[in-house]
Amino acid sequence: MPARAWFPTYIYSEPLQASGLARFNAELADECRKLRDFDAAGRRWSAGNYPGGYTSYASMNELHHFSSTFAALEKRLTRHMRAFARTLELDLRGRTVRMSDCWVNIMPENAAHSLHLHPLSFISGTYYVVTPKGCPGLKFEDPRLSKFMAAPPRRPDARPASRPHVTYAAEAGRVILFESWLRHEVAANRAAEERISISFNYHWA
Repeated sequence: MPARAWFPTYIYSEPLQASGLARFNAELADECRKLRDFDAAGRRWSAGNYPGGYTSYASMNELHHFSSTFAALEKRLTRHMRAFARTLELDLRGRTVRMSDCWVNIMPENAAHSLHLHPLSFISGTYYVVTPKGCPGLKFEDPRLSKFMAAPPRRPDARPASRPHVTYAAEAGRVILFESWLRHEVAANRAAEERISISFNYHWA
């Protein structure tokens, strides 16, 4: 072929485990809601930075060190992280890799999460705990978008890989992983019920 694709951007999406997800997610959902009730500092921070919703990002963001439920989730997520790192062909031989951050996001109706990335980490992700019908997915932006300059728009029938954005549906029990520099956002929740997810970062040294 005269034209070849280079510099791919990978996004990983897999169920957390083959079975037992309903019970595990029920335990996680209960703990997430209790955390919101307990975390007054997180609620205050969310009021100014996460309008309408709740996140423990700025108050309790190392939950895998304080909760056996979240520690169990960390072990399962780390297996997926290592599989994704192999896909990316990252050389982690002799390196220490650890989950550095782990926090809860609860999005009631109309709550949204604007475009952002995760600095100071190399792989980030989301695990979906509660995903009511009609709730938003995770929207990713082509990392080259700011450099397109005078490029014409893509055709409406362009292949998904050629489009400037892609959205992964939110599905309870599913893990989404991506390189931390990839910008992403969550549109406003149009479902009446709460959407609950757990976000996390991995560091290496």
